[in-house]
Amino acid sequence: MPKRTTGRYESVTAGGEKVDAFIPFDLPPTRPVLAIDGKLERRLREAEQALVRLDLAGEMVPSFDWFIYAFVRKEAVISSQIEGTQASLVDLLTFEAEEQPAPNADIEEVTNYLHALAYARGQLTSKRGLPLSMRLLNQAHKRLMHGVRGSNKQPGEVRRSQNWIGGSRPGNAAYVPPAPDKLPQLLSEFERYIHADDPLPTLVRMGLLHVQFETIHPYLDGNGRIGRLLIALLLEHWGLLKAPLLYLSLFFKRHREEYYRRLNLVRLEGDWEGWTDFFLDGVATIADEAVASARELFNLVSADRARLLGAESASVSALRLFEQLPRHPIVTVASAMKLIDASKPTATRAIEALAEVGILVETTGKKRDRSFAYRAYMERLRAGTDLNSSG
Repeated sequence: MPKRTTGRYESVTAGGEKVDAFIPFDLPPTRPVLAIDGKLERRLREAEQALVRLDLAGEMVPSFDWFIYAFVRKEAVISSQIEGTQASLVDLLTFEAEEQPAPNADIEEVTNYLHALAYARGQLTSKRGLPLSMRLLNQAHKRLMHGVRGSNKQPGEVRRSQNWIGGSRPGNAAYVPPAPDKLPQLLSEFERYIHADDPLPTLVRMGLLHVQFETIHPYLDGNGRIGRLLIALLLEHWGLLKAPLLYLSLFFKRHREEYYRRLNLVRLEGDWEGWTDFFLDGVATIADEAVASARELFNLVSADRARLLGAESASVSALRLFEQLPRHPIVTVASAMKLIDASKPTATRAIEALAEVGILVETTGKKRDRSFAYRAYMERLRAGTDLNSSG
């Protein structure tokens, strides 16, 4: 791998100490340029082909909203877990079914991620919405940090003070990002590169932009989540996917140490090639897993629908509730009443019919205020989302 310098150091004062802050050079890499050949070219083709398969899988299923719902929530949970949030996918789905205020800060952080992503995607798909820009990311950050841990750290604003990553103080930090006075120019160039003409493949550029964002570290908190959200937004912005089905947080969670090592090697040794190889491997791996997951979930739902239709307990209300389960895999009588616009007795009978054929399973063990889960669906969906799970 050819050596290159990807930035310079500047002495700054942080926490009363003199430390060296890293200031990255603008993208794309130069001296030498990033060459996509040999192994990297093969890796790129694999990643591009995997994305095509994922796009096709989305078109082949009749209820595409199921998968958007499922994968967006997996991403929200896993991206938050990487930052230490103690909430699982089951916790999130249970909270959504019960329609109560968030029971704890962990759930609130995950729902904030969902709001931030929904807002950003809504802006990008609206004719009057914001383009992919720092202004858009700032607004997403504002929603991400609203009312949760870190809400006192300038939500929606680029930092005005020095920060550092790792260590108990700046002097023993693992990494010190650029000083605040350097951020306007760095972020202006970052935004320019998003919209610049560049011969590098878009997937490669996406990986470069993720690293650059994490290296600049523009916020006092929430940089990791916004940096991962950026990947999803770029996929749609550049037309690589028609819908948000690819999220790399699961790959980064599985390979957390390697992820941070690769980021550091870009800064320390200019190893953009190593990072790009790692990033493209993640794209191909997660895209193929998403295709397999979509196929598996669709086959399960189709088989269970046929089983319900063949049951003596089947009814119109039971079938209507079943069709809602992929987007609401945990239900209560109250939530079922809303989902199928039915009375309490009708909703109760619909749940009982689904439980009778083994589609719904009661999860609380209580006689009142019970919850029911589409357990087989959730078991497939939750892979990699449980606490302390690595994949």
